[in-house]
Amino acid sequence: MKHWYIALLLTLATAASCFAGNEHHYLYLTTPDGAQGGGSGVGLMVFDIDQGHKLVNRIDVPSFREGVRGVCANAKTRRIYVTTTSRRIVCLDLMTNAGGKPSAKVAWQKQYDTGCDRLAITPDGKTLYVPCGWWTTQKTWLVVDAKDGRELSRIATPAAGHNTLVSLDGSRAYLASNSWLSVVDTKTNAVLREIKSNSRNFFPFTINADHSRAYVCLGQEVGFEVMDPHAGKILETVYPDGPRQNHRTHGIGLTPDEKEIWIAIQGDSAIYVFDNTANPPTQKARLEVSKAGHGWIGFSRDGHYAYTSSVEVFDAKTKKVAAILKDEMDKPVCGSKFVEVDFKDGQVSAVGDQFGVGRKSTQPD
Repeated sequence: MKHWYIALLLTLATAASCFAGNEHHYLYLTTPDGAQGGGSGVGLMVFDIDQGHKLVNRIDVPSFREGVRGVCANAKTRRIYVTTTSRRIVCLDLMTNAGGKPSAKVAWQKQYDTGCDRLAITPDGKTLYVPCGWWTTQKTWLVVDAKDGRELSRIATPAAGHNTLVSLDGSRAYLASNSWLSVVDTKTNAVLREIKSNSRNFFPFTINADHSRAYVCLGQEVGFEVMDPHAGKILETVYPDGPRQNHRTHGIGLTPDEKEIWIAIQGDSAIYVFDNTANPPTQKARLEVSKAGHGWIGFSRDGHYAYTSSVEVFDAKTKKVAAILKDEMDKPVCGSKFVEVDFKDGQVSAVGDQFGVGRKSTQPD
């Protein structure tokens, strides 16, 4: 019995040691969303991806009451950055508390004389690119020091700004204003080229890992354009099967392996999945969601889960519902501003993206 007890203790100690060294994965959902309902409280809701997306912490951030417009995070700075409708950027330090739960505290927050919409950060954690918002008349992006919120410069664009992505290698920023995609050199902040969509008022978009392709939502129909950012041209326009649908496409994401494109339809309870290994991409599935409305698509870093602006979490491989996001009162919750944050040994080890971006060149073997 004594030997059995010692063996058990050693086994438990080994398991605890292994668990401590393992990476743990969380989904941070901001609330309330500035573009849709379905939230719960004011601040960050932290869901444990590895434990069935169970809510494990709630972090109050009073300024989020203004309505969240965008979110991004950085592993090097161990910070998360959130924009609100009231022209504000909120920067929070990511950490774990004494109980080991993911937590955060405000490092700085600042209001600007422009709007602040869906922002993005360079991989080195130094620079934020912040659009002034589709609802404003200002055709510009703020270039902001991520350390303290100091405005560094501005980039002029052909139309009011809305969505932003920075390439995985950090060399390019992609600025999506109404009907235009501007490609920016992050070293100089010079606009290299501007690509005009054939669709009026396109909004969400995404890019692949080597930024040779951009996939852009149509503003007045269900579908998307495929652009070549290097050549500065539109390659093709892709629609779902069947008759053309006059709904705005508001949400598009690449699975991390870049084999599929998912799109969300604003005003319709549906997600369309396309085979991106085909040329042109072809529809392979239509998925139902319970909360129609704003529309959004994102993925976990490993590609296992797909997130939308509805309450459902999908298994990206089987296309089945894997979980429903719920608050402490078992009420389903949703939003379109979320990001994955991973921890290892109590420290931030990696972060995802609010967009479903391609990660093919960075996928493990």
